[in-house]
Amino acid sequence: MVEGGKLTGVGAKPDTSELATFDVFYRSTRDRLAIQIAALTGDPVEAVDHVQEAFIRAWSRWGRVRQLDDPEGWVRRVAHNLAVSRWRRGRRTVLRPQVPDARIEWDDGQAEVVAALATLPRSEREAVVWHHVIGLSVEEIAVELHAPVGTVKSWLSRGRKHLGEALAGTEAANLEALEMT
Repeated sequence: MVEGGKLTGVGAKPDTSELATFDVFYRSTRDRLAIQIAALTGDPVEAVDHVQEAFIRAWSRWGRVRQLDDPEGWVRRVAHNLAVSRWRRGRRTVLRPQVPDARIEWDDGQAEVVAALATLPRSEREAVVWHHVIGLSVEEIAVELHAPVGTVKSWLSRGRKHLGEALAGTEAANLEALEMT
């Protein structure tokens, strides 16, 4: 983590230019990524944790990650994978104490959309969020989700239909409320 211009929690000392580029990258993308992962998972508290862990991993590989065409996409994919892994581990837990909900500050329209997204099947929710919130093309989503382009188009179509039905009668009945960035 970068605190006051110093890297904490990592043994190696970074050079100043690496620290500066990572710091700018981190500050300019962390909130957007937390909102995107929260929209994917429906859990804003865990989303922040996953994004922070993804940034730690990005920092440890910063020499390679910064040279990628889309370093933000790399961090997003790592955070998403962490969320899926935690979800899979959580499914195996028989008893789990209820923890008070911490919330991201959504406006009313965004809160309605996030609640409606939570009702969609996972594949449809991911396709809708990756396309409308994150802004990936159908082809990019197919690569990210390891699915054929036609399947992604189908998920998007069904996801939009189901989202529209879930939002029917609300003020947030259009997908513009998805623009949280």
